[in-house]
Amino acid sequence: MARRRRAPKRKVAPDYKFHSVFVSKFINNVMKDGKKTIAEKIFYGAIDLITERTGTEGIEVFNKAVNNVKPMVEVRPRRIGGATYQVPVEVRPDRRISLAIKWVVLAAKNRGEYTMKERLCNELIAASRKEGAAYKKKEDTHKMAEANKAFAHFGW
Repeated sequence: MARRRRAPKRKVAPDYKFHSVFVSKFINNVMKDGKKTIAEKIFYGAIDLITERTGTEGIEVFNKAVNNVKPMVEVRPRRIGGATYQVPVEVRPDRRISLAIKWVVLAAKNRGEYTMKERLCNELIAASRKEGAAYKKKEDTHKMAEANKAFAHFGW
């Protein structure tokens, strides 16, 4: 149990192009070593590439991709009587978004394309079609929760 007060939630300013807090959070996750301008160039470049390749608005594909990757349930370890059980719990809405963003960025970083812009573009397109590494991560999380459904009564 935490001994101090809970840390306050910080307000994230919306991005300048789409005026979206959601996009701004995504850019912050792409960012490395505080280089936000580079992260913005990567993201906006990927959105332009998506528009070019798919023929639909890049921001719509982005929103669809992240919504497809959002997990509904996850497993959390719970220690009961010397044994540790993986207990399935529903994911809070703010955590749902942050997990989806992290998974998409991580999957993009692990892809084999030459530039990060291309990697991100291809991963977002794949996630919007319900395929790719980020979507697989969500499916694996759901399967794990389904497999441990017997321990759901140990939930908090």
